[in-house]
Parts: sequence; structure tokens; C-alpha cells
Amino acid sequence: MADVITPEISDRICKHMNEDHADAIALYAKVYGGMQQATAAAMVRIDPHGMDLMVQDGGGQTPVRIQFDHELQDSEDAHQTLIAMVRQARTQA
Repeated sequence: MADVITPEISDRICKHMNEDHADAIALYAKVYGGMQQATAAAMVRIDPHGMDLMVQDGGGQTPVRIQFDHELQDSEDAHQTLIAMVRQARTQA
């Protein structure tokens, strides 16, 4: 069974995403956060309902909250949801 999304699990997911998938986070900001001018973004927090990003848009940094389409059950659900979201975002970008 995968881990429930605690603050520690959130930190682990955010660290991984920021280090290895910065392009995906910027895409989340553009497609799901409505930040078309985003030049970069970092994942600050993830919880069962959504993710908090800090988005750079040329004029500074803007916090953005992106809600998930369902409540995440655990870290594996988060993993699969983030993958599905980036795949969907790539078709819309």
C-alpha cells in the first residue's frame, strides 16, 4: 500500500517534482492554473485536494492553487494523477 499524503510525503513529492520534472510543473501552471505567461514554476505543497505552486511569470512570483479532479487516496494515486495531468496538459499546450 502506498503512503497517505502527510506533510512529509508532500515534501518528498515536491522535492522530486522540482528536481526532476520542472517542465511538467510549468505546464501545470500554464494549462491548469491559467498562467499562460509562466516561465517557471515550483511545487510548494501537495495534499489530497490539490497542489500549490509558486509561478514565475516575468513580473515576479505568483502563488497558484490547482485543484485535483478527485481526492487523492495516497502517494501512488498522486503519482498516477500527476502523470495523467501532464499527459492531458501536453495535448492542450
